[in-house]
Amino acid sequence: MLAPTQAAARPEETGRAAAHSATAAADPAPLPAWTPPLSTRGRYIVDAEGRRFKLKSGNWHGSSGTWNGSGPEDDPANNHAGEVGHRAPLGLDRMPMDEIVADFRRLGLNSVRLPFSNEMVGDTRPVSGLTANPQLNGLRPLEVFDRAVRALTDAGFAVILNNHSTKSRWCCGVDGSERWNSGQSTQKWVDDWLLLAARYRSNPRVVGADLRNEVRRDVWDDPNWGLGDAHDWAAAAQQAGDRILKDANPDLLIMIEGINWAGIPVDGFWRDRPHLKPVATLSHTLVRSHKLVYAAHYYGYTGPRHSGATGIGETSDPRYRDLGRAELFAEMQRSSAYVANTPDRHFTAPVWISEFGVAKDADARDRAWFTDTVDFLVENDLDFAYWPVVGFHENDRGNQWGLVRYDAAGARRGVLDADDWRSTAWRTLTSAAGRQGPVAPVRSWSMLRATHTDANRSLRAAADWDSGARKLTCPDDQRLIGISQRGQGGLCTDAGAADLGAPGALTKVTSEAGVTTDWASGFTKYQCAEGRFMTGYSVRGNRVSAVLCSPARIALAGPGRTLWDDRGDSRPASGEGGDYAPGFYKAQCRADEYAAGIAFSTAIGRAGTPDALYCRGLPG
Repeated sequence: MLAPTQAAARPEETGRAAAHSATAAADPAPLPAWTPPLSTRGRYIVDAEGRRFKLKSGNWHGSSGTWNGSGPEDDPANNHAGEVGHRAPLGLDRMPMDEIVADFRRLGLNSVRLPFSNEMVGDTRPVSGLTANPQLNGLRPLEVFDRAVRALTDAGFAVILNNHSTKSRWCCGVDGSERWNSGQSTQKWVDDWLLLAARYRSNPRVVGADLRNEVRRDVWDDPNWGLGDAHDWAAAAQQAGDRILKDANPDLLIMIEGINWAGIPVDGFWRDRPHLKPVATLSHTLVRSHKLVYAAHYYGYTGPRHSGATGIGETSDPRYRDLGRAELFAEMQRSSAYVANTPDRHFTAPVWISEFGVAKDADARDRAWFTDTVDFLVENDLDFAYWPVVGFHENDRGNQWGLVRYDAAGARRGVLDADDWRSTAWRTLTSAAGRQGPVAPVRSWSMLRATHTDANRSLRAAADWDSGARKLTCPDDQRLIGISQRGQGGLCTDAGAADLGAPGALTKVTSEAGVTTDWASGFTKYQCAEGRFMTGYSVRGNRVSAVLCSPARIALAGPGRTLWDDRGDSRPASGEGGDYAPGFYKAQCRADEYAAGIAFSTAIGRAGTPDALYCRGLPG
């Protein structure tokens, strides 16, 4: 239990009252062993030895800002809930950093989501006011952030970096930090990510990049998922994730939150909290497979179509705390958990509920909501991150959301205290067994869509391997297995033959020279040579331009069959892989086959679109 006492006084704890330097909390147990880097297998995150690593995280905020945006920054009256972070992780003015980290271990956490602002990255103003950690005063905010990262990882925690806001101020409303490119360019945002990802590359326990917090509407515009414009969050996340993995740190997990809010929060106007619903029809395929995690946030005071506002911006829609247990479970399933709970699809991935929380002094409705939410997380074995871990208190009053709270002298109160109603639910959540131990590899599927820009996910292929054409290329550990007739879409997989590719140059085919049999009579056929498989194709408009072929590590010369997509779908009845090009006809080989070629026609009445797919059997 976190007793309301202070850790034993240390020499650096200047000015802390001796009356509050009573018995320290019991030493926490060491964290369970795990081996970085982390990756994914289907719906689970695993460590380097293939063992489940469930993210049991907390949010240690402060570096992203606690200031409300007006008045002196160090005046509690101008900071959220009166809690001054001093542009550093919260609580460093009240408790030594190693004691805060020890409290995280006592809480049963194994990972920490560490928010930062883009302003923090380049802020040269020295930090001051960290009275319990005077050695940190005078450092730049990023240098204090460095110290927090090191303290956490030295203690065995996994750290997930979270780009929380543009400016160092409290989030989240119409505050200038609504999108990744609010108050800054997309390039600046990506560059900051590259800087941080490279900065911590030598620390293998920095395991994740949570690309942006709560993407939402500003005064005039909504974010979107797939429109290809400057507000396209799906495209921006793709760009940043690929750049991080290619150019800064190939080992990081890439965490992508859904859209947190769109629409005008006024009755009579369209409004929605999409979360991960759009992922079903447009998922991400990163240049390195098994690195994608999706995320969503839930609070009792918000709702599926309720902004969470009181007064201006409040609508008649129910909040999550107004939903009954069954209705809440159904809503969380369809808005996020389905991504983890639906196996064998292009969108299947771990889901991390990276923010949820409640106050100790919550009313009955919020208490019921929190208990039900914990039950949902346990029943669905989802990864989680509570908001916030650290808070302040004075005589157990004030902001009561934190899992552990410190008064001005460092005395603790926390969720494990006997008088904290949250304790039962918290212990249930952190002790829930869920899936443990080794997780067997599962076949994976990846979606390609090139409607607005290239979908070149290969590190081996040249970035512009067919100049002037729109390119769709699978990650290097997968092969192309499906095409779409007009949707500029594709499906990749490692099913039946993991890591099929072999060293050697990828080859572009733009003629019928490699055709071995007339498998699509009357149509032009682009076919990979014997021993090679299709890893991509390209189009100019909707017209086939080329196919891209990779050498294989095993002999390939199986029997072939032709699948047509010019009049309807030709896909396995199982639906394996999922609908990777909604609204368009598709051709898809079976999991025991590989794609060897595409056929098309430019005859009168035909536009040169991909009309047929040549599938050949993998060796038995």
